[in-house]
Amino acid sequence: MVAVALSGGLDSSVAALLLKEAGHEVIGIHMRLQDSPAFDDQTRRAEGICRILDIPYHQVDLQQEFEHHVVDYFCREYRQGRTPNPCVACNQYIKFGCLLDQALSLGADYLATGHYARVEHCPDGHRLLKAPDARKDQTYFLYTLTQQQLAHVLFPLDTHTREEVKLMAERAGLPTGTRSSQDICFISEGNYGSFLSRRFPARPGDVVDTRGRKLGQHRGVAFYTIGQRHGLGLASGRPLYVIMIEPESNRIVLGSEEELYSQQLRARQVNWISGGIPQESVRVTASIRYRSKEIGASLAFENDSVDVRFTEPQKAIAPGQVIVFYNGDEVLGGGTISQTQR
Repeated sequence: MVAVALSGGLDSSVAALLLKEAGHEVIGIHMRLQDSPAFDDQTRRAEGICRILDIPYHQVDLQQEFEHHVVDYFCREYRQGRTPNPCVACNQYIKFGCLLDQALSLGADYLATGHYARVEHCPDGHRLLKAPDARKDQTYFLYTLTQQQLAHVLFPLDTHTREEVKLMAERAGLPTGTRSSQDICFISEGNYGSFLSRRFPARPGDVVDTRGRKLGQHRGVAFYTIGQRHGLGLASGRPLYVIMIEPESNRIVLGSEEELYSQQLRARQVNWISGGIPQESVRVTASIRYRSKEIGASLAFENDSVDVRFTEPQKAIAPGQVIVFYNGDEVLGGGTISQTQR
């Protein structure tokens, strides 16, 4: 039996369709993550998809887990001057953590999702591979998957394009329209700054240049990101960018565009999908943000961290972001960026 994580959207509904057409016993499983109109709409859509496909519908209440592992983490990281990735946290702890456990407890052998990615199940282990459609490949968000999880994960959309998926939905009478996309699913009104301001009070501090000279005042380190140029509230004869955030001293440091570039970084909380540090080669390609160009890099390992040196400097690397390592189409793993070095 396969449990399909139904969000109410196009991709997960077609994943369920493909599995049913392939002869699998399929159930739909929907995560209740928040009480809000947006999530109410997702629930109605997921129930409707199960009716169309004539498969059982299950709802799992994961609101407390989502609040702790995703929303609280999101706020905490920004408050500490880092740039979080809530989608990675959601995949790690919610979809392929709590939800996978729930699916297995229902008697399912696999949990399937609508991600565009591939899993290769081999006798000696499981490999995570990029989707052939580079425009939709989502492996950047999946680097935290482990061998134990991959043994129970299916990605039915693995070789399909978005256009093919939409056509299959139309033919099956599944809804093809989706809500307008949001970068952060739990922020339905305003931007992330207004969301954070409702969560904790802002603490103003100094804006300085690289020599420590005061240029002005910021409204709180949580509301700035590395590489930011606009919204600084300063008049200057030259473009200035946020090149450093210092939560300990409550300062924002501005500098030139050239000072945004770094050739090295250290990543912590590293996950290697194979279960061990790569042995064959420490030269990889790496991506520091979703859909960014992969850059050649060399790796040096130290305890639970990895030092990364790029073949060319990279712009606006922000602590808190994730870096993902590839060997061709295979995802080797990744980690959370903790510091950079020019």
